[in-house]
Amino acid sequence: MPTGVALRAVRAQLFDAAERVLLRDGPSGLTSRAVTTEADCAKGVLHRHFDDFDAFLAEFVLDRVEKLDEKTIALKDIAGTGTVVENLTEALTAVFESVAVAIVPLVIFRDELRARLRREWPAGVPVLTQAAVMIAAYLETERGLGRLAADADVDTLAATLIGATHLLFADRTGAAPEPDAVRKTVTAVVGSGT
Repeated sequence: MPTGVALRAVRAQLFDAAERVLLRDGPSGLTSRAVTTEADCAKGVLHRHFDDFDAFLAEFVLDRVEKLDEKTIALKDIAGTGTVVENLTEALTAVFESVAVAIVPLVIFRDELRARLRREWPAGVPVLTQAAVMIAAYLETERGLGRLAADADVDTLAATLIGATHLLFADRTGAAPEPDAVRKTVTAVVGSGT
């Protein structure tokens, strides 16, 4: 007799289940059994769609990176409105309140996952690197609009913002930082006149 419920979009449901488990239980709690239990399906379902659990995790991480691409478009669309500091504060908070902060220790925790990700993502932790690309694209647009210094090094600013903000959000079990703490960090990096 089959167990669980029929899965229409198997990968999406498994990835969503993995995200919930990762956010709730951390990297050590993210097992194939935990994912399939959360998705309410038989364990074999995961193994029918992925070579092994590390292959599943690699695709999960890359899927979550793709979701940042949607945020990139939305962030670039608000360029020229509000203030640069407020736009960055909101964007960085959204990134780090998502699964991104939980993916970092997952990638660090699993050697085979890191090795698989290196095949497609040669540098950095994929979600953080993609978030830096997103922030740099936004800053480049703002620089083009004259709301950031013409000689601003947007790539360095973006990497600095990602690193500094990650430190604020790094404890997934603690309370999220106050918006003022994120705003203060952004202001320190890009300046208060933006």
